[in-house]
Amino acid sequence: MPKPPDTAPNAAPNEAPNASGEVDPRLLEILVCPVTHGPLDYDRGRAELISRAARLAYPIRDGVPIMLPEEARELGEGE
Repeated sequence: MPKPPDTAPNAAPNEAPNASGEVDPRLLEILVCPVTHGPLDYDRGRAELISRAARLAYPIRDGVPIMLPEEARELGEGE
């Protein structure tokens, strides 16, 4: 029986999959809010990308930002 690969099938060579749930910093550099097309702030503690202009927080699940407005939570007062 063949041995399974050590990395995910689409991972770059010598690059392990992101098991910690952290977002790839290169991805954070290019992502923008799908509603306003403005910048996003990374909230590592809550695992969210925050669009202050749209007042939305997009969740990050297993290291993957979910950039759908219907999946985002609305920011509360003072957030």
